[in-house]
Amino acid sequence: MDTQETQTPPFSEHFAALPDPRTRRADYPLQELLLVAVCAILCGADNWVDVAEFGEAKLEWLRRILPFENGVASHDTFGRVFALLDAAAFEACFIAWMSSLCPALEGAVPVDGKTVRRSHGAGRKAIHVVSAFAHGLGVALGQVKTAEKSNEITAIPELLDALLLKGCLVTIDAMGCQKAIAAKILAKEADYALMVKNNQPGLAAAVEGFFEAAEREGFGEAAHTRAEWVEKGHGRIETRRCVAADAPAGVEALAGWPGLKTLVMVESLREINGRASLERRYYISSRQADAERLGLAVRGHWGVENRLHWLLDVAYGEDQSRMREGNAAENFSILRRITLNLIRLDKPRKTGVKNCRLKAGWDNAYMEKLLGMQALA
Repeated sequence: MDTQETQTPPFSEHFAALPDPRTRRADYPLQELLLVAVCAILCGADNWVDVAEFGEAKLEWLRRILPFENGVASHDTFGRVFALLDAAAFEACFIAWMSSLCPALEGAVPVDGKTVRRSHGAGRKAIHVVSAFAHGLGVALGQVKTAEKSNEITAIPELLDALLLKGCLVTIDAMGCQKAIAAKILAKEADYALMVKNNQPGLAAAVEGFFEAAEREGFGEAAHTRAEWVEKGHGRIETRRCVAADAPAGVEALAGWPGLKTLVMVESLREINGRASLERRYYISSRQADAERLGLAVRGHWGVENRLHWLLDVAYGEDQSRMREGNAAENFSILRRITLNLIRLDKPRKTGVKNCRLKAGWDNAYMEKLLGMQALA
């Protein structure tokens, strides 16, 4: 093989130091296994059998990138190695790679959890991962699996610790409405917008009561801003109104929340076939009152559901995955996010994620473009 023809995809540099879990000499280097797995999943593979079959079919092309002196590993080898691979170290490499691509994040960063539903088995619960999503770029920044007997409250700070968030607005649903999490976000030189519900009953009552009283009194001297959006489509009219007000002083339930500056109310009026429904949601934020920006940020929080979690289920079939051995389910989840990011970072893109995966399998030049490689001679 002419080694001058070889090129390593740029993302591989960030995974070069990933520890190999095998203690004996291996016929199939970890970097080769990782390259095949990423390329295969990028092209539509959904399990280790698919990954190995892809490797066999693309071996000639793969040898233009890495040696593959012993060919491509069996699906059993892929499954065994990724079940043993340290998921925390793999995730750290993933986060480092994303930090190199977008070192200066701006805008909203939603943080939310997702359960890989069929990953349970042998007395083990299905894995639940908490992901951070760059709303503007549309890419996953990182994920952390919740501990077996824990929940998102303990996983969120671990994920925040690993991310570069300076200047961002981190949005989290009610599960993450905790003083320690708010303090952690501020320590990262970012701001927070946290949904308020009855898991914090005193806080919820205070925020709701403030807006009820303010609306009765026309807000009086309370500094506040307003914004409104109207959306129409498919027989539905939705009017969203956001009010952001300076947090009042002297309210016991608001005391102790680090950096708290603003209370936010978002009201959604939906009219479908002549029937109307009204919903109100409340938030607290360390950002200065700005209804336009805060309203768009909390609206954009659901992008992590629609543009990441939903897509992983529909385009990647994540919820149907039955991987249960060791760290395999978590590591395959990281691989899915790596490939989704590669597709999302390809600009401009005129087709959906599913069609991009198909095209990558059909067109080596397109796959090389997604991997960040120049055309191979």
